[in-house]
Formats: sequence, structure tokens, C-alpha cells
Amino acid sequence: MIIDRVSDKIIDKLKKTSIEVEYKPGLDRESLLKIIENYDVLIFRSRLKVDKEVIDRGSRLKILARYGIGLDNVDVEYAIKKGIAVVNAPKASCISVAELSIGLMIAIARNLHLHIDYVKKGVWSKGMFTGVELYGKKLGIIGFGRIGSRVGVYAKAMGMDVLIYDVKDLSMVMDIVGGKQVDLETLLSSSDFITLHVPLTPQTYHMLNDKTLSLVKDGAYIVNTSRGEIIDHRALLKHIEKLGGVALDVLEEEPPRSSHLIELIKHPKVIVTPHIGAETVEAMDRLADELVENIFEAIKWCLNS
Repeated sequence: MIIDRVSDKIIDKLKKTSIEVEYKPGLDRESLLKIIENYDVLIFRSRLKVDKEVIDRGSRLKILARYGIGLDNVDVEYAIKKGIAVVNAPKASCISVAELSIGLMIAIARNLHLHIDYVKKGVWSKGMFTGVELYGKKLGIIGFGRIGSRVGVYAKAMGMDVLIYDVKDLSMVMDIVGGKQVDLETLLSSSDFITLHVPLTPQTYHMLNDKTLSLVKDGAYIVNTSRGEIIDHRALLKHIEKLGGVALDVLEEEPPRSSHLIELIKHPKVIVTPHIGAETVEAMDRLADELVENIFEAIKWCLNS
């Protein structure tokens, strides 16, 4: 069963096998709990929590397949204890997310959101806002995995100096971008632009909070295309005036309902996009290929275990 919107390609690929596919995009949690016992494989995105209750109700479940990268909405440890394979597609959207990160960086640096809005309203805004170049600026990359490292390559090609923070020792791969690995405090206080590319874990939850945001230099720009919960948005709102700008593809609450998030979104220094990092034709095609391959590998594992 597929409970979220996915590429037609993945449905076609699965239907060409002996797997019976039911496509129920937008299925709510209550309905899922009522019927999950009838399915061996569940394909989903980030919308619903696949927690202990869902797993226990899924008495036939053999495979949990996350249509995307992050597994923060899945109780992976409990699923594995129950003998359920958990798969995702960690490579498919890296290019698209990295490109969006650079795009948001340029957009916020040049106030594109404000110019576009004014021109659409009939106001020729030339001269109203002065942007900054990325060339020669220090980019701090928090998390240097598949996406973060690609952002580093793109940024270096644009003439940026790259600082990197990661919990792993990256001395063997620094040649990829010619960057420098530093501690978090140094990165925050030295970077002109900061971009986030870490998974959501108990250690990264509210990684940017009141304390760490106070270390960020005045006029710096922050871009987040990882997970909304990496940033404490109340603290971000508190510090927004000292920042050059903020571009967010992810929020703590999606779609936003809380008053502080609405206030943040409406701020002229803020750009928000609705979690579209992987929303490209190419990423969706790669995602379908990678996830189906991983599902079939999991099926082989189930048959042999």
C-alpha cells in the first residue's frame, strides 16, 4: 500500500511484478490503522508517523519503504526488532536538494522574493533593495554527507570559501571541495552563509537555538533544506533582525499553523518554500528506481531469513 503521493513510475514498476499495489495518497492515520493489517509492504513519505502503534497493527508487515531520505518519522529500531525491513532512497534527491540550497542562497542574498512580489503587484522595485554576492563569502556547511558535500562543490565553483562542521573526521575528504573542517562555534561565528544538511536526531533537534544563534555573526544568512526541527523557530524569530536573511524549505510544523511560524513566514527577511527539495522530475524518477530496487532486495532478504 502506498499512502502518499509518489511518481507514476514507481507504481508502474511495482505493478509489472507480481506485487499487488493499492494507491491511497493522503490516507489519514486513523484509516491507516484500520487497514494496515492487510498489507505486507507500506510505502510512505514524511507526512505520518510510522510508530509502534502502526507497526503493531501491521501484523503482516514485512517491509517499510520510505519514499525519500529521512527516517525520522519511523521507529526503525522497533521495526527491526519485529523483523521488519526498513528501506529508503538516500541517493535519489541529493542533486535536487543541493541545487535548491544554492538557489535559496542566491534568492535570499539578492532579495528576489521581495522584488518578484513587488513587480507582480505593479511596483518597479529597482533600487529598493541591495543584495550581496556569494563570491568570496564564507559558507558554513553543517553536515557533510551526500547533500552537504555536493553543496560544497557547487559553492566552491562559485568562488566561496567553505567551512564544514560534521561529527565525523573529514580530513580524508577535504580535497573534494578544498574546505576546512571546524567546530560548530567557529562555523557559526565566522560564516557569511550557513546551510544545514543533517538528519533529525535527538542530538540535532534544535541544533540552532537561542544559544547557538547568538553566536551567528550579524548579517549572516541561514538556509535549511534538511529538517525543520533542526532550528528552534521561536529563537530564530527572536534573532531575525540581526540576520541578513533566512531561507527555509522545511519547518517544525508543516503546513504551519502556530502564530510564531506565521509571523516568521511573513517577515520580509524570510523565504519559505513548502518542502520541495526533492520535487523535480529527475529526482522523482531516480527515487522510484532506487526505492523499487531496495524493496526487491528487502523481499529477497525476507524470503531467505
